[in-house]
Amino acid sequence: MSAPTATADAAPMNRRQTLEALSGLLLVLFVAMLSSTVVSTALPKIIGSLNGSQTQYTWVVTATLLTATATTPIWGKLADLFNKKLLIQVAIVVFLAGSVAAGFAHSAGQLIAARAFQGIGVGGLQALVQVAIAAMIPPRERGRYNGYLGGVMALATVGGPLLGGLIVDTSWLGWRWCFFVGVPVAIVALFLLQVTLHLPTARRDNVKIDYLGATLIAAGVSLLLVWISFVDGSFAWLSWQTGAMVGGSVLLLALAVLVEARAAEPVVPLEIVRERTTALAILGSLAVGMAMFGGAVFLGQYFQIGRGYSPTEAGLLTIPMMAGVLLSSIVAGRLITASGKIKPYIVAGSIILVVGFALLGTIDHETSLVLVGAAMFIVGVGVGMTMQNLVLAVQNTVALKDIGAASSSVAFFRSLGGTIGVSVLGAVLARQVTDRITHDLAAAGIPTSGGGGSSTLNLAALPAPVQQIVRAAYGDATGHIFLISAAIAVVGILAALLLKPVTLRSSLDLPDTARSVAVAADAVDGAPAFDEVAVDVAGPGERARR
Repeated sequence: MSAPTATADAAPMNRRQTLEALSGLLLVLFVAMLSSTVVSTALPKIIGSLNGSQTQYTWVVTATLLTATATTPIWGKLADLFNKKLLIQVAIVVFLAGSVAAGFAHSAGQLIAARAFQGIGVGGLQALVQVAIAAMIPPRERGRYNGYLGGVMALATVGGPLLGGLIVDTSWLGWRWCFFVGVPVAIVALFLLQVTLHLPTARRDNVKIDYLGATLIAAGVSLLLVWISFVDGSFAWLSWQTGAMVGGSVLLLALAVLVEARAAEPVVPLEIVRERTTALAILGSLAVGMAMFGGAVFLGQYFQIGRGYSPTEAGLLTIPMMAGVLLSSIVAGRLITASGKIKPYIVAGSIILVVGFALLGTIDHETSLVLVGAAMFIVGVGVGMTMQNLVLAVQNTVALKDIGAASSSVAFFRSLGGTIGVSVLGAVLARQVTDRITHDLAAAGIPTSGGGGSSTLNLAALPAPVQQIVRAAYGDATGHIFLISAAIAVVGILAALLLKPVTLRSSLDLPDTARSVAVAADAVDGAPAFDEVAVDVAGPGERARR
């Protein structure tokens, strides 16, 4: 394969240009996060109006996570080969198409399919925004900008549930606008990126995309997640379906490893994944994703069904968690930039996350909202200190040419963890709710079929005595899934403790890599290139002086 030829599409960005470009990227990230959070409080009403089940409730979330997970490494690898801005814009278009399709869904099945397509775009946006930021800002300086990322996360996660609640509570809008509302924002982001984002492109004469490896990874992960979602419900743990799905998934992923080891341009480079920091960050992200996504997805359901609040009120009640994310990400980001040290904050965040989930594990349908809010705030602090910083730890260890594959690998496993978490915890919740409702209906002398043909999520269609039983069942069962989240998050603590203590670099690229690229460019073009390398290796202050 011929060596990559760097083309300077733009001179190194100054702070103003960086902030302008960052505004478009943050708007893209906001849109991607909003697509999930805006439906979190509205989902009980959405599934209720479509007469869906608890399993379908879980799958509306899982479908997006699944396709986002399966496509994340593909988007990341493409970012190492092609124009990053163009790829982000393509992902936005895919996201827009999925959003419109979801808004026009007329059944739970159609909604799940549309959300699955939307997830392809979400996977691209989540991976590519991180890649673009890494190509603009050195790791040492990136901690400062993590505050902006935390602010966007907090705004999307607080504003999303509030907006979703207001939409479904407003009669002249309706739940379909939960999916339409992100369309104008995404269109604005599309054009803003065209104007503000200018990144160098690596052109290669003989690009090879590992389509076989990408297909095997996507198929293996998808089959595993489908099994997790349906086992112990549609079929038993020990059944031919389990053997076929688990065996098929293991076989597909084993073949994927073999293909990736031999591919010229692997989707997930094994040498990067095997590196200690990357491997531990992946393990930590897997645990954080399982705990965070798996636990937080059901908070809206807890407040509405378990406690009887409206979607708007449920959105307001989630503010403590997002306040924790915003505060901790800004403070930790500033401290990381000042010291260059990242491990202490990841370790502290992992411990705080476990404590928060353990406290949430004590809640039931009568728990004081003050205690619930305090526990959510602690969880938010833990998320703000760990999620972005695990990606940053990996980006600090790899060359700029591999930043896409490395960043997407962490995002892939975090999303995978989230998908598994939502699937497993959703299955646990569904089983406990069903058993509790069946038991309490029998104890009250109400026939098990007392709810008629209505979904238990459509409370308005249930008799008053049954409504109270359903509320208590959901409220009490939610605490159990948060205890499981706490146990899973302990793995994140172990991974954080094993990370090597390092000082973040102040250059966009690894110094040795940058110099070798400069030497190669000098040999090809016959012109000195060390001035440009010196600018890259130097920090932003040195870049300004030059």
